[in-house]
Amino acid sequence: MAAGCCGAKKQKFNHHTCCNGNLFNPNPYQPSLYRNGMVISVEMCFFCFDVLYCHLNQFEAPNPPSFPNDSYPLFVTWKIGKDRRLRGCIGTFNSMNLHNGLREYAVTSAFKDSRFSPITRDEFNKLHVSVSILRHFEDGQDYLDWEIGIHGIRIEFTSDKGSKRTATYLPEVAPEQGWDRIQTVDSLLRKGGYKGVITNEVRRSVRLTRYQKCDR
Repeated sequence: MAAGCCGAKKQKFNHHTCCNGNLFNPNPYQPSLYRNGMVISVEMCFFCFDVLYCHLNQFEAPNPPSFPNDSYPLFVTWKIGKDRRLRGCIGTFNSMNLHNGLREYAVTSAFKDSRFSPITRDEFNKLHVSVSILRHFEDGQDYLDWEIGIHGIRIEFTSDKGSKRTATYLPEVAPEQGWDRIQTVDSLLRKGGYKGVITNEVRRSVRLTRYQKCDR
């Protein structure tokens, strides 16, 4: 019964679902897209909606999806409304099978992002979802060794209290905010909990990893 309920809801999605900022009206036979050897499917977005819908309504989890179940680091991002305001974004840098990874992070990003209250049933029809599959991880030579709009970055640093901390932004964050590289790194330091004065010495102490993504 749960799968049937979620499937019925998916038919409604066909008219207004937004995956990564693009409206789709897919037919059931639309092929997956292959980008750099990776399979990117609209069904990944539908599956996230199915998982969230079933969770919000206390139905059984939806059946496993038909897209490939390869392992990748991934993030799920929920936005809401016409202005696509961020509502939750959580993922993992550890490779996970896509079926289990999207099932887990569709829920985790909707309910466990500490910046926001949990998503409610009343918000469901206003939601947009983006699935990001991460790839091409490279160590940066320094905190400026990355390109805005191409790379996401993950930084590791020592907080002003001496503890090791990490923080990340996906590739779209800096251009959406209008930040340059220094502003982005400074914002990440604050996001990661650094409360001291941010000097060039602090920036140079950052260990930066850059990456790219395929998304839907």
